[in-house]
Amino acid sequence: MNIREETEMREKQLLSPYASCSENSKGRERLEEECDIRTVYQRDRDRIVHCKAFRRLKDKTQVFLSPQGDHYRNRLTHTLEVSQIARTIAKALSLNEDLTEAIALGHDLGHTPFGHAGERALDRVCSLGFAHYKQSVRVVERLEKNGAGLNLTWEVRDGILNHRTKGNPHTLEGQVVRYCDKIAYIHHDMDDAQRAGVITEDDIPITLRMLLGYTTRERLNTFVHDLVQNSRGKEKIAMSPEIEEGLRDMRTLMFQDVYLNPAAKTEEQKAEHVVEELYAYYSKYPEKMSEEYRKLLHQEEEKERVVCDYISGMTDQYSLDTFRELFIPKRWNVQGKEQ
Repeated sequence: MNIREETEMREKQLLSPYASCSENSKGRERLEEECDIRTVYQRDRDRIVHCKAFRRLKDKTQVFLSPQGDHYRNRLTHTLEVSQIARTIAKALSLNEDLTEAIALGHDLGHTPFGHAGERALDRVCSLGFAHYKQSVRVVERLEKNGAGLNLTWEVRDGILNHRTKGNPHTLEGQVVRYCDKIAYIHHDMDDAQRAGVITEDDIPITLRMLLGYTTRERLNTFVHDLVQNSRGKEKIAMSPEIEEGLRDMRTLMFQDVYLNPAAKTEEQKAEHVVEELYAYYSKYPEKMSEEYRKLLHQEEEKERVVCDYISGMTDQYSLDTFRELFIPKRWNVQGKEQ
């Protein structure tokens, strides 16, 4: 018996009867020889961490565009916080931590530059539509490894696709990540907004603070404990009605005071304009895209989709540099040389 098989045996002995054991995975689209050390979900996690799309998350907006300060979250730190919270809950519920971690680390791989502003812009200009949760699946199925994809298990891809609020993950591990995505961004976006002076604790209704906690740390603790207490030994991951309503109220407050706050979102229209102009340019000149995306065009992929692939994969700074290169005139010195 090798190490992987020992791990699979321990899973069957120790995990909840509702957990997703590695040896029961529905498998991959392409058959592969099993690893003698890692389970299928451990391999999925490792593939995500080592892929290019994961590295690019460090230079993609979470909420605040190009924040002046070292401690504001970006899309990568958001992903890591989701993973940390989700693993804590999965461990407490005796679920499969490796599957939970893989879903959490992969859930935002398809996000655009400039966060949801970039996502809105692509969805508006592309006739095929654009949604980051679908794009995250496309990244792992089609775009990574020069078009071969990461060949992840069905359970990980299902969790990534269904991590949004309206999603319906088929595994409890996917359901954990779905909740933890909301818990994480409400927690850390509130923290960042307070750091930026956009909102203070006094802006939170006292009834909500009495229910959930008087600091971001206390509220995170409330959400995690409530989710664990209400999900232990059950076939579904759920919060108590009272705390879930409090989570929704916090989310509504964040939209009113932070996500739609002109002081915090002043530059979003400019960011959307950058994305729209890049889409128009590469739709007209698809041959200007990098080689790996041009190859997709020769494989009967729709041009609109490939253009979205290219732009959504850009980091904030790369998209700005590209926009500047394409649309901003360069200065010339007196000798007629480009500056």
